[in-house]
Amino acid sequence: MAAARSDVASASDLGPANSISVSNGVLAVAIEADPKTDPGYVAFYQSADGSFLSAVQVGALPDMVTFSPDGQFVVTANEGEPNDDYSVDPEGSISVINLTGGAASALDADVATVSFGSFSAADLQAAGVRLPRPFGATVSQDMEPEYIAVSADSTTAWAAMQENSAFAEIDLATATITSVWGTGTKDFSLPGNEADVSNRDDTVYIANWPVQGLLMPDSIASYSYAGKTYLITANEGDGREYIGEAADAASCTRGLADFDDGECLVYLDEIRIRDIVDAGEVGASIDSAAVNRYAGSQTDTDGDGIADIFENENLGRLKVIATEGLADPSCLNAGGQPTAACVYETLIAYGGRSFSIFDTESQRRVFDSGSDFEVVTADRLGPDAFNATNDANGGDDRSDDKGPEPEAITVGTINGRTYAFIGLERVGGIMVYDVSEPESPRFVQYINPRDFSEDPQNPDDSYNPAAGDLGPEGMVFVPAADSPNGAPLLLVGNEISGTTAIFQITVSELAR
Repeated sequence: MAAARSDVASASDLGPANSISVSNGVLAVAIEADPKTDPGYVAFYQSADGSFLSAVQVGALPDMVTFSPDGQFVVTANEGEPNDDYSVDPEGSISVINLTGGAASALDADVATVSFGSFSAADLQAAGVRLPRPFGATVSQDMEPEYIAVSADSTTAWAAMQENSAFAEIDLATATITSVWGTGTKDFSLPGNEADVSNRDDTVYIANWPVQGLLMPDSIASYSYAGKTYLITANEGDGREYIGEAADAASCTRGLADFDDGECLVYLDEIRIRDIVDAGEVGASIDSAAVNRYAGSQTDTDGDGIADIFENENLGRLKVIATEGLADPSCLNAGGQPTAACVYETLIAYGGRSFSIFDTESQRRVFDSGSDFEVVTADRLGPDAFNATNDANGGDDRSDDKGPEPEAITVGTINGRTYAFIGLERVGGIMVYDVSEPESPRFVQYINPRDFSEDPQNPDDSYNPAAGDLGPEGMVFVPAADSPNGAPLLLVGNEISGTTAIFQITVSELAR
């Protein structure tokens, strides 16, 4: 039975906080349970003095919480991740809390938690939703809501399921999921979609490649234009890796059953392209018309049995999704990895290294920023910082993974124009675009307060403040009307440095 409000006297009785949102003097905090596979909570506080108001139960692992603009609803994305050894896998869900009676009197009866049980796997896959369903997971167990955006009129919410690369639309009044659809992929072989895919090429090499990218957005936001609502997405990409504890190799038997020093690797859905074709690793096949058109796809210059295009200085180091693009997915082993019997018809990487805009009515992607993020960062930062990670200096480090990894996104209106702010989790910094016309955004600025001349870590591995802000994770736009100094502001929370940056925004007229 769900816990009643009176059963929770303070959020200190609960688990770690994952997300906060504020509206009309009320602070909502999304709190996971211990263990995280149990139902979580949302706790409410007075924002003025921090006094506790109430707490209600939501789904497992509430990863993000937000108020509707009118303050009537609070919505959580309950990711429902499995435990470390994938033996317990709760359903992913979305909770809608009706605050008509006020946050102080909120009860569990005011919460509607909905999962994806009414959707069939076949229908979702036909709509472009990724559903690998490890260990026989149900649809609801495999769906993992990550982030929420709400329409300006407070009637509709959208959830991003990052690992599924999909969106769900939610009617807030009825707390029902009305539709689910996939983000689609991005073709890195097309002009304008270039990427640097190797950390072993000793240079910045942004080029086209015969690879698709599954967008897998993390943060999303919504805004209105010409009477329609658009979703704007930070296309980070994310893999699944689950490692449980094991006393010895004999007790490491689930999934991949890969034992190492007290740990048992159970599930992993990523693999480097070279390892797919290397007979000493997997020895599977890549039978792709797209790949076969590329130079070096049939040539083995060094005679090592690996085609030139799959060598480490080309595509070989790139991590792709092991479970996707297969002629027959039944060739995979229980831990999500390919066997020698597998044939890949398409190579699908993690994320888009970009931001996108979607029309919520047509569910159509109307814009993608293409190769902008890597082109701009290469130009502004140079090869010694390009695609660096967020806790160490060194260029090209993340090229074989997900590049700059756009993580955070928010939108704001200034002088009648709508701007998108996108935080790059790895290399750092904020990309700014004018997105007032959703189908034709324009790049405005890239700013990065990180100091690459300073090591991000001190000798004792603590954060070095001289390195600046590292790892932008979340952002809030403050309009001028709500700003303490009367100017629009951007607040950025940085995960690695543990810092908060406040940017004051000044807008100059752009040439048209």
